[in-house]
Amino acid sequence: MNEAASNLSDSLQTVNDIASRLADKPGALLPILHATQAALGFIPAEVVPRIAELLNLSRAEVHGVISFYHFFRSSPSGKHVVQICRAESCRATGGLVLERHARESLKIEFNQTTPDGQITLTPVFCLGNCACSPSVRVGDAIYSHMDPEKFDQLLDQLAKSPVDVK
Repeated sequence: MNEAASNLSDSLQTVNDIASRLADKPGALLPILHATQAALGFIPAEVVPRIAELLNLSRAEVHGVISFYHFFRSSPSGKHVVQICRAESCRATGGLVLERHARESLKIEFNQTTPDGQITLTPVFCLGNCACSPSVRVGDAIYSHMDPEKFDQLLDQLAKSPVDVK
């Protein structure tokens, strides 16, 4: 069996294991999707038919939920997921300039990953850090009073970090 087939087989087995634990819960689709993403890092398109089958749903219903909720990913994220707060406080205190700078310096849009696989840029709609706006989160760390210069310093730090932050 080649590596791609082995990965698909492993992914399907992971989904089967998750579904066996969660399929009987009311509203099981969301817990299954969350657990699948936690286990695989994203929700591969190849497992959508299996999830649909296990829950007696259409593929379109499962795909609709995945594409509706921003926190579900259908492709692997970068080594570091950089979230920029887009809530009112952050936008009013320089967040728009920060967003533009981030997209331009990384040469990607929100919900995309740099070609080298290092950074995925995502919007988030409140980090609960309004008094220190604008804010950015990488993993569990929140960075306050972020501006383009501090953002570039953060990117330099991330480039030197051997640890995956997701």
